Amino acid sequence: MMKKVVVGNRIPYEFFTVCGVGESDISTHAGSFHLALADAGIECYNIVNYSSILPRVATEVVKPGKYVHGSVLETIMARVDGVKGQRLTAGIEYGWLVNSNSGKRYGGLVVEYMEHGTEQEAKMTLDVMLNELYDVTDKKKFTLMDRRTIVKSFVPEKKYGTALVALGFVSYILNVKLL
Repeated sequence: MMKKVVVGNRIPYEFFTVCGVGESDISTHAGSFHLALADAGIECYNIVNYSSILPRVATEVVKPGKYVHGSVLETIMARVDGVKGQRLTAGIEYGWLVNSNSGKRYGGLVVEYMEHGTEQEAKMTLDVMLNELYDVTDKKKFTLMDRRTIVKSFVPEKKYGTALVALGFVSYILNVKLL
């Protein structure tokens, strides 16, 4: 008789950060977006996007040098597409909620910028966005600490352009029980 396994929600554990830009005279999706993925070194993954929460155990690591072509990379991604001559700026900022009494990490908040401002404007906007998320937490219980900001900006010279910044998850903690 086969044993059955129940797997609970996966908890993202290790992640890396990348950024890239791409431009094409042909198209956006199979053109500038793919070339931005290539610039970031993640073009041979199948990309799945998450919302903007990091579990407390999440740890940043160096991007793997090798991976299986066609494997799935789950990401929190800021992506902006545009056209020739238009500034494209993508950015991510994240920070950690830390219990004010125990000093233990509770979890992380992530915000994404996908607009047309300068890198400086993006950084200022990301700060405001992260503060807004923090404002709805219990500030007596948690302090927002260890912020990190990654921004990539350029002006395409070809017909289509894409800028992106991503956190890519490479490992997970599984909650498993046998039936």
